[in-house]
Amino acid sequence: MNEARPIVYVVDDDASVRQALGNLLDSVGIDVRSFGSAGEFAAAEKSDAPACLVLDIRMPGQSGLDFQGELVRSGEGMPIVFITGHGDVPMAVRAMKAGAIEFLTKPFRDQDLLDAIQAGIEKDRKRRQELATLTQLRERLATLSAGEREVLALVVKGRLNKQAAGELGVSEITVKVRRGHVMRKMQARSLAELIRMADMIGIFTRDLT
Repeated sequence: MNEARPIVYVVDDDASVRQALGNLLDSVGIDVRSFGSAGEFAAAEKSDAPACLVLDIRMPGQSGLDFQGELVRSGEGMPIVFITGHGDVPMAVRAMKAGAIEFLTKPFRDQDLLDAIQAGIEKDRKRRQELATLTQLRERLATLSAGEREVLALVVKGRLNKQAAGELGVSEITVKVRRGHVMRKMQARSLAELIRMADMIGIFTRDLT
């Protein structure tokens, strides 16, 4: 399945800025949707595609920085490029500490904005791929039986089959069989790959049973 075309969301209360940015992004073949406020953006339906948010700092109502904080708390991981005509160092520091890709002061070079947007889109593409992989791994984990989960938890902690058998109160053969089932169901080609999968899911830090 082909990946959906990336999109850039522009949030700025200045219509002329929205128009100028729209024209710039159109000129390089980037899809763009513009909004006059954070509220309008929040209420709009988003495309299921890699994206980047170009956000003004100072706007009527909710500021760009406050909206960034709201997005972070909600778990929204869309990368943000800030633009502002009234920025200062504390604002830039706050924005970057909260995960912004870039903080550009108007007037800025078109190429600087385009470079920041491309970096944001690539970051979001990787984030989405990682989320898809994690979802896939969790679905595989859900297919394991309780006994197989017990074996997986001990295997990733470095237990040998004999040690796992002793801790679980089952035969070594049973552990070997369950371990084979774990490898097959998790689609792990090696123990090292299984451990990497377990690390992604968080098996090292919680009890599977």
